Amino acid sequence: MQELKDRILRDGKNLGGGILKVDGFINHQVDPVLMDACGKEFARRFRSIDATKVLTAEISGIAPALTTAYHLGLPVVYARKSKPITMPDQVFLTLTPSHTKGRTVELIVSPEFLAGGERILIIDDFLASGATILGLVRLAQTAGAVIAAIGALIEKSFEGGRAVLAELGVPIESLAVVSAMEGDQIIFEGD
Repeated sequence: MQELKDRILRDGKNLGGGILKVDGFINHQVDPVLMDACGKEFARRFRSIDATKVLTAEISGIAPALTTAYHLGLPVVYARKSKPITMPDQVFLTLTPSHTKGRTVELIVSPEFLAGGERILIIDDFLASGATILGLVRLAQTAGAVIAAIGALIEKSFEGGRAVLAELGVPIESLAVVSAMEGDQIIFEGD
């Protein structure tokens, strides 16, 4: 998606170590117009998968998941990273490494919002190693749900996450695929 690529080139920063800083428009401050355009594009790409719910991880996945779900007419569930007192004692929980936090984080979903028989569309901000998305897959599968497709705003193809997720046998779509980050350059696949 050219609009997203242009914004990454203009406002994104390569911090080294595989970290792409996009917190001026996705991860901390959110550009709602850009997120709406991304949600429309995901909805176009995923309209035929018959998803019943969109699943993401807090916090950075919420904006693209919400706009995608809005354009598909679906609810959004986000996996929390800490358990609030309003959540029941019995929850779906998995652990996953976080590249940006430099530690393992919990992903937690209440069983009242994720059930067997649902068709889940996973939407997240990044597809890098695939670890966070695999955590979301485990949560959905534990609930008895089926993964229908996976979408990421930005894929860092050099980290190999797509190959890990390919074993799921579901459609995987990324709106911008970064093939390399060298010095201050961000290089997209096909450029």
